[in-house]
Amino acid sequence: MKQRMPSGTGLRRGARTGLRAAVAAGLALATVATVSSCALPRPRVKVPTSFPSPTFTSGYDATPSYEPTYSPSPTEETYDPDGRSDAHGSNCDFSDSLRQFTYTVSITNPSMNDSFSYDMAVNWMKAKPADGKAYGLHERSITVGPGDTETYTAKYTVNQSSIGQFWFTCEITRAQKTRM
Repeated sequence: MKQRMPSGTGLRRGARTGLRAAVAAGLALATVATVSSCALPRPRVKVPTSFPSPTFTSGYDATPSYEPTYSPSPTEETYDPDGRSDAHGSNCDFSDSLRQFTYTVSITNPSMNDSFSYDMAVNWMKAKPADGKAYGLHERSITVGPGDTETYTAKYTVNQSSIGQFWFTCEITRAQKTRM
């Protein structure tokens, strides 16, 4: 046999009514508490009239963590040992009667403090066809004082009695610079 239960929560009618009354009373109490707290005076908060300046701090230390091991003195100049930029040539020529190549070379020392020795090499190169072969080589060392310019004529004499027609260029191939 089945027993029938009334629909609902299984509580009796009187208990449900009491529960509703308790919930309604709790809501009423919460409402009264909320409304009454608005009527209470608020605590006074004192706002400062001047604020301290903000300070910036970062995790980065601007002080370098190393020190250079060498620093040249202010009087010591640095220089490029390849002195070809200090040397310039002009009057690239060949004399048929002397069978001699000539090239005027000028070296200007850019330093105002130091003298330099220049180990020079001048080549007379084959131009047509330009195959990298040299007709002749002239080598010389020359010392140039601070701020001075020295000029000399590089020469190379051909050993052949008859050369014929040829094309050539003049080139400063070395100007090794050494402080004196």
